[in-house]
Amino acid sequence: MIEVTNITKTYGTGDMAFQALKGVSFDIKDGEFVAIMGPSGSGKSTMMHILGCLDTPTSGTYKLDGKDVSKMDDEQLAEIRKDKIGFVFQSFNLLPRTTVLRNVMLPLIYAGVSEEEREKRAKASLLSAGMVETHFMHKSNELSGGQIQRVAIARALVNNPSLILADEPTGNLDTKTGEIVLGTFQKLNKEFGSTIILITHEPDVAEHAQRIILLRDGVIVSDKKNHQQKVAHIHKDAQTS
Repeated sequence: MIEVTNITKTYGTGDMAFQALKGVSFDIKDGEFVAIMGPSGSGKSTMMHILGCLDTPTSGTYKLDGKDVSKMDDEQLAEIRKDKIGFVFQSFNLLPRTTVLRNVMLPLIYAGVSEEEREKRAKASLLSAGMVETHFMHKSNELSGGQIQRVAIARALVNNPSLILADEPTGNLDTKTGEIVLGTFQKLNKEFGSTIILITHEPDVAEHAQRIILLRDGVIVSDKKNHQQKVAHIHKDAQTS
């Protein structure tokens, strides 16, 4: 699904130039759950922006589903984001006084999908993300942190993207609630075959993925299968949290 070949990214010019990525290469197969991990300044956020078609590399190639997106213009990148990538952010980015169902339907409104189909697909995405129907008409500012993040996951799923890109998705959550969210990603990967890239600086979070790519100072220092993948431990009383 993803082919990244000798990607570099330089900000600024001359004496002020800073190379955030220094020739990064890796492949990610369809259906993999991969964590890209690194400390602040490692280049992981820059890598996330390139993988999410929010930015382009200075040099090198990035192919998504066989298409070289590294040389595309802003309009083409916007189309790729709309059609192929579902984003889950640390800050949730939901409309606070809008219902759960409508928050998830919004991307389909922009895509011109009919109202009946929008509602059908939004409900299916919410159920896949672990939300219960009794919460569909709640406003997002009436939900817990874990519920809000699962709504954000449902919104990311609603366009049936090739790739789910999660940027520090547990960063604003307590440990128990974070486990619920990580368990949701594991369920989507295992039961639905979703391809997921998780960006994190926390080793404990990265260990929930099948594979961990470690970045430091703009280069990959480790890329290995996680043979002891941590399974999210969720208490029964936390399922609706």
